[in-house]
Amino acid sequence: MQEVEVIKAKNVLSRQARGKAIERLRVAAYCRVSTDSEDQLNSYKSQVQYYTDMIKKNKEWVLADIYADEAITGTQVTKREDFQRMINDCMNGEIDMVFTKSISRFARNTLDTLKYVRMLKERNIAIYFEDEKINTLTMDGELLLVVLSSVAQQEVENISANVKKGLKMKMKRGELVGFQGCIGYDYHPEDKTITVNQEEAEIVRYIFNRYVDGAGGSVIGQELESLGYKTKYGSSTWAPSTVIGIIKNEKYKGDILLGKTFTVDPISKRRLENMGEEDKFYMKDHHEPIISEEVFEKAQEILNRRNKNRTTVGSGKREKYSRKYAFSCMLECGFCGGTLTRRNWHSGSKYSKVIWQCVTATKKGKKFCKHSKGIPETAIEEAFVESYRLLCDDNKDVLEEFLQRMDDTLSSSVVSKQLAKAEKEIDALEKKKSKLVDMRLEEIIDKETYESKYADLVSKQEQLVEERQKLQETSDNEKDIKKRLKEFKKTLEQNEVLDKFDRYVFESIVEKVIVGGLDENGNVDPAQLTFVYKTGLKNSVDGAKFKTQRKNARGRHRTNELCSHDSNEVDKMCSDSSNDTC
Repeated sequence: MQEVEVIKAKNVLSRQARGKAIERLRVAAYCRVSTDSEDQLNSYKSQVQYYTDMIKKNKEWVLADIYADEAITGTQVTKREDFQRMINDCMNGEIDMVFTKSISRFARNTLDTLKYVRMLKERNIAIYFEDEKINTLTMDGELLLVVLSSVAQQEVENISANVKKGLKMKMKRGELVGFQGCIGYDYHPEDKTITVNQEEAEIVRYIFNRYVDGAGGSVIGQELESLGYKTKYGSSTWAPSTVIGIIKNEKYKGDILLGKTFTVDPISKRRLENMGEEDKFYMKDHHEPIISEEVFEKAQEILNRRNKNRTTVGSGKREKYSRKYAFSCMLECGFCGGTLTRRNWHSGSKYSKVIWQCVTATKKGKKFCKHSKGIPETAIEEAFVESYRLLCDDNKDVLEEFLQRMDDTLSSSVVSKQLAKAEKEIDALEKKKSKLVDMRLEEIIDKETYESKYADLVSKQEQLVEERQKLQETSDNEKDIKKRLKEFKKTLEQNEVLDKFDRYVFESIVEKVIVGGLDENGNVDPAQLTFVYKTGLKNSVDGAKFKTQRKNARGRHRTNELCSHDSNEVDKMCSDSSNDTC
């Protein structure tokens, strides 16, 4: 055998850029604080100074720039201007390495973290997270990053849950939350009370009286405009929805309902009308009424009667967001980024077929998304079964390691220690209260001193009890994550081969499905299905292979031809009934 010479690999960080040797690495740093409090801003200044000094001290580095965002949330990178500037500089080849304190400072959204890490990794640009000691260009860097960024996102969700609980406790105590006043009432933030604004109250009475007399929202709006009345915010335009909103508002009869809307999740920050998903809090006779209860109830009867024949969701069910179908809100167009919606072609005939189409093409026209085509639901289901089989065959070891690392990370949580500390401090305060009572009984201290000190101890104890409650919820959330991990692992072990599509398995492991894209040769392929798994793995499958033969097909028709809703046949036979689900 011939002797083989081994040429050792160079450092992970390449010293070559665009064919020119780099003598010194161009290093940048990214800093961010979430709030504009004084302590946070001091931390922000400290971070900037720390990285400036650290980079300048290293002779092999040259300071590219310090990028910093003040008082900006980490869940949405689009709102961070300096972050976007840093990414642009990286893509323009002006930076070789980025330093940041931790994953949570970089981004608290797992998908954003992985997106930008991979984007920079393709340009051979490293990101170094100091707290976690992760270099994204090392072999295990990205896998560990997936784990820790998931935990960072869970931390955001935990904080959001604690804030929600705090707001609910305020509402339960009868405090106004999120109310800034409405027409007819003035809000006083100093004592959180509302009083009648007599001038605006006349407008409210006019609206209710006209509505009870039989006028509709549009007519009343036109009358208000002609009379020269203005809304609470000074607008002279009265939309029908504004008038109906006043009719529905229970505040005008002296009551108040808190918790009318809720935030779906802290990442998207989408707010929805509360239709029973969260608790509501109703208080009768909270303030001075403008309308009598009889007039208000009569207006509600008229409103309900007029809405009777309109499409309703019925019994509190949110049809739009109920995810009635497995692929609702899960399919993304690979050409325009729009959502795909479910449609039924040839409904009521023997040629009935369920397909998913890009909403941009169906609502705006094919010229706005010319490459997209409808794809049968059965083809997506069978393509997933094939993709899942390939995933289990090729990446079982990677998934096992991912689960193990996440288990290790969660097991090292400090929440249990913080919980024990809070319990200890609560017990200590209880003993101090007992001792204070004994001192008062023995007349060692006077009544005034006793009451002052006792109230102080009670206040501290209440704060600690609230903190303990939050820590307990965080601990329960971590237990829930571990439970979900076990279910996920169980799903992988028990479903190594799927005979048919399983919605539970699909929703357990798939983040989204991208429909359409470019093939290996750069050609447009509307049938390409890319399954993006929650672990960060991607797998592309040719959806055309799974399309069944058309029922009216003859020999001249290709069996793998994709659906296209602008064909002559569709124009003649298609009822095109739409089941928009997202």
